Amino acid sequence: MMQLPATPSFRLDGKRALVTGAGRGIGLTAAAALAEAGAHVTLAARTTSEIEEAAAAIRARGQKAEPLTLDVTDNNAVQAALKGKIFDVLVNNAGTNRPGPFIEVTEENYDLIFDLDMRACFFVAQAIVRELIAAKRTGSIINVTSQLGHVGWAGRTIYVSAKHALEGFTKALGVELAPIGIRVNSLAPTFIETPMTKPFFENPQFKKAVLDKIKMGRLGTLEELMGAIVFLASDASSLMTGTSLIVDGGWTAE
Repeated sequence: MMQLPATPSFRLDGKRALVTGAGRGIGLTAAAALAEAGAHVTLAARTTSEIEEAAAAIRARGQKAEPLTLDVTDNNAVQAALKGKIFDVLVNNAGTNRPGPFIEVTEENYDLIFDLDMRACFFVAQAIVRELIAAKRTGSIINVTSQLGHVGWAGRTIYVSAKHALEGFTKALGVELAPIGIRVNSLAPTFIETPMTKPFFENPQFKKAVLDKIKMGRLGTLEELMGAIVFLASDASSLMTGTSLIVDGGWTAE
């Protein structure tokens, strides 16, 4: 009888996962997807009530989840909270945006976006990797970037710069950690309707500009990211590191 290859498992049973910015939007979606695949998920965010409610909802489905109140921009708090804890999967999702014309960009907004969208991701990953190396464990880090980590767009100079930096970090860390079996990839979605992006789409001109770029002619849904997240977290993507999984409806293909 011919030997057929066996499909690698997308399951995450017995794995522990940390998701930052997990109270809503893409973070909450990632936490729900990873828990459904069998992982024990820790939901981290600043707003205790949101992550407590989210963790309770996941547990109500018979899955494993716990909240962790944490401001990821406070590196001392991050290092203290994560010391001695092993996470097989990290979803570096916490991020924000303050769009506007380049000539109106303030230092305050520049620092706010880079501190959360880049610097926090860097040092959360460092804390996770230190513990994995000490325990001689492998793992998967998923940095949530954006299609705008691959192309430019007017009115978003800080965000585009920060997401390009995060894509560069993904490549560099992927190369550095590959020999010890810790994989590092990015998930780069198009505009998804989330609590953070919803106000932008109340502007019909902006919505038209976005839909003109997305070749599939519609916004993405949170559910459309779940398969990609589980794939990157699981052994199904065991040969992938230092690269980006772009889920953008064709935006960057042109």
